[in-house]
Amino acid sequence: MLKIKRLKFLPLILEIKEKSLEVNISKSSLADNILSILDDAKAENLKIIDLSDKSSIADSFIIATCRSTRHADATADDITKKLKKLGIKCPNPEGRPQCDWIIVDAGSIIVHLFRKEIREIYNLEKLWEVSFDSTEIKLA
Repeated sequence: MLKIKRLKFLPLILEIKEKSLEVNISKSSLADNILSILDDAKAENLKIIDLSDKSSIADSFIIATCRSTRHADATADDITKKLKKLGIKCPNPEGRPQCDWIIVDAGSIIVHLFRKEIREIYNLEKLWEVSFDSTEIKLA
């Protein structure tokens, strides 16, 4: 028998296969949970970028700004620990020990944690908002 713990995150849509005990969380539910974790961690300027029509690496990016390198490191730890409680195993976050830009891979969603100055330099929002279907792509 499978016991389900109640966590303080948003409710999940779970699909449980009895024999393998495999848990599939819907994409929107996963994004909502990650946004909730980021909000609890006091991350700022949260933005979701849909990549489903642009790339095969992930369905979406979630981009957040952290106040310092220590805040980014702690937020990355918080995301991985809380997602692990939900049954989603994330590889170790990339970007340590410098922690100016940390990437957390949550499967179909990739979370980017930036310091403010670094986020302005790389400007991923502008890069990924380009329509790849358009024949009139304006280059910088």
